[in-house]
Amino acid sequence: MNALPAFRAPRWAPLAALLTTSVLLTACGSGNDSNSGSSRPKSGGTLTFAVGSDAGCVDPQQVGSNESIYSVRQTVDSLTDQDPRTGKIVPWLAKSWDINADATEFTFHLRSGVTFSDGSQLTAQVVKDNFDAVPKLGALGVLAQGYLSGVKSTTVVDPLTVKVTFREPNAQFLQATSTHSLGIESSASVKKIPQQKCSDGVIGSGPFVLKQYVQNQSITLAKRTGYDWGSSLWSKKGEAYLDKLVFKVVPEAGVRVGSLQSGQVDAISSVGKANEAALGGGQVTLLRRANPGVVFGLGVNNARPLLKDVKVRQAILAAIDRKQITDTVFPTGTQPATSVLAQTTPDYTDLSSDLAFDAAKAKSLLEAAGWKAGSDGIRAKDGKKLSLTISWFPNAATNQPALELVQQQLKAVGIDVVLKQGQVSQFASTLQGGDFDLVWSNVTRSDPDILRTSFSSQLANFYRLPATSLDTALSGQAATTDTAKREQLVDEAQKLIVQNAYNVPVVELQTQLAVSKKVHSLDFDSGSRIQLHDTWIG
Repeated sequence: MNALPAFRAPRWAPLAALLTTSVLLTACGSGNDSNSGSSRPKSGGTLTFAVGSDAGCVDPQQVGSNESIYSVRQTVDSLTDQDPRTGKIVPWLAKSWDINADATEFTFHLRSGVTFSDGSQLTAQVVKDNFDAVPKLGALGVLAQGYLSGVKSTTVVDPLTVKVTFREPNAQFLQATSTHSLGIESSASVKKIPQQKCSDGVIGSGPFVLKQYVQNQSITLAKRTGYDWGSSLWSKKGEAYLDKLVFKVVPEAGVRVGSLQSGQVDAISSVGKANEAALGGGQVTLLRRANPGVVFGLGVNNARPLLKDVKVRQAILAAIDRKQITDTVFPTGTQPATSVLAQTTPDYTDLSSDLAFDAAKAKSLLEAAGWKAGSDGIRAKDGKKLSLTISWFPNAATNQPALELVQQQLKAVGIDVVLKQGQVSQFASTLQGGDFDLVWSNVTRSDPDILRTSFSSQLANFYRLPATSLDTALSGQAATTDTAKREQLVDEAQKLIVQNAYNVPVVELQTQLAVSKKVHSLDFDSGSRIQLHDTWIG
């Protein structure tokens, strides 16, 4: 593969500065390179990876669950990539780009010679087909749709040049083009209905090709022969080292650990605190990286009668002992939430004082809202008990034990909580349908615009927020090219979300994987997912 030409810098500086905000790492290592000097990289072999769940879909533009992103990410390339160490946006399918002065026009100059696995060529028209189709996914592709909200047009300038124009300044879009959600699919894939793409997979230009998908059992990928257009961040040029990738769905954490120890699999996801001791030392490396974006917490349905009252929401916020949950349930190094954004997200604001555990404050707020404790300790008002349901999905081993602690902590201040487990594949439909009180969730993205995607009343608005000044802050930060102004608006948005308890942050998600020491160069990307092009076994 020929070296990439230097990409054209934008004709103004602020966005470039915005996109090089340092991304922090917490790690036993950010990649599995502990033995990389012991032998030379070699091609061939199969990597078997046990994950805890399956989102029921193999279309990168629709998948939001990390456990499924691990596999589907390997099948598509993006226009750009993001350096996980610096946050800088670098070339991938686009060899260069131009951005106008107010960030309303993004012109991408595509690499020549890129093909999809069906043999069709990457052209500007293919990119246009993708960006025209993504907004039509609606709730099925909420991340991808949010990244393209406000798009006015996508125009083919010439066969290898495409221009994306927004109605208003859109500072977040360049980073969005590095995500799996805007991974480029062939025009033939774009024409398929979303449900068909979910079940059958997509035609991508990525280093691996989907060979078989058995829902809730396995995803099998094969190396793409002739691949020669990898990200400028990758160390290997041309094809991937590995011949085959097998992702097995193994819901039980103990079974995943046993499978790794016995050599049946080469890597496992969702390593919990209880499994760390068993995996320490020996032939296994633990890899850790904090996820940027919206932290794990309780997404609040602000339209529910009980939750319309800000005092009830604030009481929930104060009643949760985040440190107890983090120390008891989560892997070593995990941090309690100190904002709605993780500390690894650009423009994060420390709101730990607003998120301090204070059971007395929670009880006082509930008293002020008219909720009186009954003989069983559960509060009631007008003959109705203060009872809420938390919907959750088994896409991480820590979910259930964390929520059982939340349940105990809320009961201690007089709130009855019912835990309702759903299937991972039902997550999007649950949010879309609105039939929930609280939902345990997070969203990973290395850009603070994830707040707008998640909490703007003008977009999908799954959490049924009313139109408030929060919308002004969220739309403003997406529109400004002034980095200082954007930081101020993101700060304001975080404070409005936390202080009004529109969301209840609990814990910063830390991705922890366990990998056999025979596996080398298994690296995290900027979203704390994995990239397997450079990975080899030996």
